[in-house]
Amino acid sequence: MHQALPPALREAVDDFAEHLSRVRNRSAHTVRAYVTDIVSLLDHAVRMGCADLAELDLPVLRSWLARQRTTGAARTSLARRAASARAFSAWAHRAGLLPVDVGAALASPRAHRELPTVLRADQAAALVEAPSRQAPPTSPPERTTAERTDAAAGPTSAAGPTSGATEETEAVPLRDRVLLELLYATGVRVSEACGLDVGDVDPGRRVIRVFGKGGRERSVPYGVPAQRALDDWLRRGRPAMVAAHSGDALLLGARGGRLNPTTARQIVGAYAETAGLPRTSPHDLRHSAATHLLEGGADLRAVQELLGHSSLASTQIYTHVSVERLRAAYRQAHPRA
Repeated sequence: MHQALPPALREAVDDFAEHLSRVRNRSAHTVRAYVTDIVSLLDHAVRMGCADLAELDLPVLRSWLARQRTTGAARTSLARRAASARAFSAWAHRAGLLPVDVGAALASPRAHRELPTVLRADQAAALVEAPSRQAPPTSPPERTTAERTDAAAGPTSAAGPTSGATEETEAVPLRDRVLLELLYATGVRVSEACGLDVGDVDPGRRVIRVFGKGGRERSVPYGVPAQRALDDWLRRGRPAMVAAHSGDALLLGARGGRLNPTTARQIVGAYAETAGLPRTSPHDLRHSAATHLLEGGADLRAVQELLGHSSLASTQIYTHVSVERLRAAYRQAHPRA
């Protein structure tokens, strides 16, 4: 669809993508999402007779969103696409490609925000301790297949695992334990956890250095259980899985490369299922960490800093979670509820 656009529109999309990446420092994932939306918008504009970007107007934007709605797009998707259109319109106006910022008046449906899944404290504890009490929840062949993308193809170095049995019976559960401990102890995103290097861990102060969205750096503390899990992993687990291509990655996959987020999600989900817990993702552990911090008396802005939210509004969802849990307990326990 991008290639089918008129050259001037295609060039505008490419320039907008470069602006997002280089000037706004957006992640590759965010840039890809914006570009996908704008290519769709401009394709719709061309079909409506817009031969030049200067002819883009508010009725075209509204028509595009209406078409998205009729094809079954969710409210959250419509809200994101409207935001993409507004960002593109504002940029094009500043760049002199649009005489008027036509997107400024574009309204979007308010996204319905569901409360996140939150484990109880005892459920979270059962999950993070599961690797110490049970065998890995998948068989060695399945686990190796799932982790093939963690590393480039190639033989493991002599410093790597000496046998599949060693990896499965000791190194992998140690890796899984430290992954679960870090996700719950720090509330970091799964991509941030997988992106950690050994040098990002400061055991003296018990903090990790995290690079979040937009390359923003922050320091996040963790507790004694996570430190014990880290010590065990670095002393006995990582040396058994390290390979020539491991680099400085803290968490490793079965073939010695950096653990990838997809595999990390599978690990969390598998241990939760085996422990008899609700379906759980790494993001659910992040939600749980934030909620438990607030319920324990932490300041909302401190939790915002820990989670790496750029806006306090993103953190406030957890105050609603706590209120809902309180309301549920009230309904269950009070005789006049």
